[in-house]
Amino acid sequence: MAVELAEVAAGLPVAASLALAGGITNLREGRRRAALNEAVHELRRPLQVLSLSLPTDSSPAASVESSLRLATVALERLEREVNGDGLEEAVMEISVRHLIEEAAQRWRGAAASRERSVEIESNGDLTFVEGDRFSLSQALDNLLSNAIEHGGGKVRIAERRQGDRVRISVTDGGAKSTVRSKSRRPHGNGRNRRGHGLRVVARIARRHGGSFTLRRTAHGAEAILQLPVCERGGWR
Repeated sequence: MAVELAEVAAGLPVAASLALAGGITNLREGRRRAALNEAVHELRRPLQVLSLSLPTDSSPAASVESSLRLATVALERLEREVNGDGLEEAVMEISVRHLIEEAAQRWRGAAASRERSVEIESNGDLTFVEGDRFSLSQALDNLLSNAIEHGGGKVRIAERRQGDRVRISVTDGGAKSTVRSKSRRPHGNGRNRRGHGLRVVARIARRHGGSFTLRRTAHGAEAILQLPVCERGGWR
């Protein structure tokens, strides 16, 4: 098909050839966009059904509901991206402790399935940041997912205020040799997924005026997300 199109284009004036090529590209892009929109539509329906089917009086249900809520927002943003719309972020004051508690609740089941646990460490202070709740939840989910999948032992998520910033860290108890062996695999799909997730975290941190670093220690790995503190915190 490509050869036939090339032969047709070769027999046309330059302007006509460019117009034909542009038309073919637009047609393909239109079909791709239509297919993606259909996929988004088909994904939204089961998510809605699952959300409406959840009981409202149990902790596991709250964890699933939280994950479904994030999946729904991700789907909405995918739809905007497919159709060339800009990213819409809802900026608000957010309790760091609440973000951490929700993230830990979402991932305790996954940790338990690997005979591991997710623990929270807090100094008791209420700290608030200003930003997009979905994006920050997405960042924490990526860090916890990586720690559970690639680390070992207990996963700890902690917050500590440092001046005008709050330091959120996710650590695992994996052995240093284990971390090194995983990071050196040349063709590991797990490593590729991990790299993608950490790039997402770094991008979200920059967008919120913060930073992200990953340290490897003798006891495993420590992922550190630092964000500016919002002094007028009053939302939870």
